[in-house]
Amino acid sequence: MPLTTDAYDNGDDLAAYTDSLIATKDSREPDWDTLAFQAKAGDQYRRAQIRYVGSGATGNHEGDNRILPSGGFTFSNMLLPPGAEGPEHTHHDVEEAFFVLEGEVRVGIHRGEHEAEYRTLGYRDMIVVPAGVARSLKNEGDTDALFCVVIGTRKPQVPTYPAHSPMHGVTRD
Repeated sequence: MPLTTDAYDNGDDLAAYTDSLIATKDSREPDWDTLAFQAKAGDQYRRAQIRYVGSGATGNHEGDNRILPSGGFTFSNMLLPPGAEGPEHTHHDVEEAFFVLEGEVRVGIHRGEHEAEYRTLGYRDMIVVPAGVARSLKNEGDTDALFCVVIGTRKPQVPTYPAHSPMHGVTRD
């Protein structure tokens, strides 16, 4: 259920309404479990999601009352330890943006199994990847990388992994 303006429109307590719109850094926790299933394909896929708005595509976090409800996008931080990767995947339904807050992240744009372009993004650099374009991430540095992830829909479809990916066929079970 997205945020509403009912309390605002009905003249309810403005302070309480304002508080319901805020997600503080101190109220967030890195969730190492939501993507832990991907570590079945290798320890390099271990990373944490820090949710603010909505829950992204790979997990069901509707019971997490710290998440602000999403109306039209998701917003989270991803924590990539040194050497960690976000595997090549495609969101067929929606664009995705990555904005680096700390460290450096190598992003890849892939076309098929053998063609890819890589760029390294640092502090306050950003990439927006259109729906249907395969992308990957990797922290090649020696410190944690922290970056914002914005997905342009309330609840994205589960992304797909190409047949050549170590993640292909890996399930949450």
